[in-house]
Amino acid sequence: MDNQFPIQQIMDPNGIIVSPEYKEKITADLAKSFYRQLVRIRMFDRKAISLQRQGRIGTYAPFEGQEASQVGSALALQSSDWMFPTYREHGAAFVFGHSLRNILLFWNGRNEGCIPPAGKKIFPPGIPIATQIPHAAGAALAEKMKGTKNAAIAYFGDGATSEGDFHEGINFASVCKAPVVFFNQNNQYAISVPIEKQMNSKTIAQKAIAYDIPGIRIDGNDVFTVYFETLKALERARCGKGPTLIEAVTWRYGAHTTADDPAKYRDQAASKSRRMETDPILRLERWLKNEGLYDEAWVRDIEADAAEEIEEAITEMEAFPPADPADIFNHVFAEPTWQIREQKEEYLRLVGGVST
Repeated sequence: MDNQFPIQQIMDPNGIIVSPEYKEKITADLAKSFYRQLVRIRMFDRKAISLQRQGRIGTYAPFEGQEASQVGSALALQSSDWMFPTYREHGAAFVFGHSLRNILLFWNGRNEGCIPPAGKKIFPPGIPIATQIPHAAGAALAEKMKGTKNAAIAYFGDGATSEGDFHEGINFASVCKAPVVFFNQNNQYAISVPIEKQMNSKTIAQKAIAYDIPGIRIDGNDVFTVYFETLKALERARCGKGPTLIEAVTWRYGAHTTADDPAKYRDQAASKSRRMETDPILRLERWLKNEGLYDEAWVRDIEADAAEEIEEAITEMEAFPPADPADIFNHVFAEPTWQIREQKEEYLRLVGGVST
């Protein structure tokens, strides 16, 4: 089945364009904008891990290694589109225009972290696996019913494709021809479970067959392929042709979250070799050098701008008072049930909080 769903690629790991039909579409400005965003979100990701280790934010889900999948797909969206992220797409949300301060507040346990800037349709990160997929299908259908050309993108990992919400959401979107792109970042591990132990399917893209929608498999570390294939899928959605399932094959270098130790379940030597062979930033850097567009002073400026932006967001985040533990109980129901009241009182006694 993987022969029927070959991995689409525009730029190989050496930074060479292997799909000549895209050469004219890849401008210097486009490539440089990609590079800026790739560096920007990697620096944020590394800083967030450092903040967690210092106790300045809570448990954090890193995405280093998956930057091309997030940058390419986010930049393919129009500003009026919907984004439905998981807990690992804060890079994509950042690129799409989310407030970095609020992203950090989310990881610091504050409700404000779920609020996007005015006019941005960014759903709160989906923590329960795959639950955002039916929501994305519903939002997309609503846009269709209103007669707009807006589309939605739903992100999820390979583990989500074993959940019922994945199948329900795709089936609903297929039947209704909802303008939505289902974007799977296949980093090949569902927490600690490798994909070959999780499913018998050779690919995730082939799961589209059951719902009679296009399924494509792409090199998720090639930002050009991610961008152009997501753009195609979104245009198809806007034209009333319904959803597309994209499987972006990628790799996360580090842990599932900062509470995880990947050395317990995989050979970390594979991550080290991938950094030199398939890294999304290094790949684009090689292309820029091949084209004579790489400039070290320009890269230093990008890094300095990103560092300043990140530090400003951290300062703003840390100016907020600590999150109120009662919040996790106060907003479950409009009127709390007796079970919620008891759980809240017990928890606040344990942490020394005051019931509100």
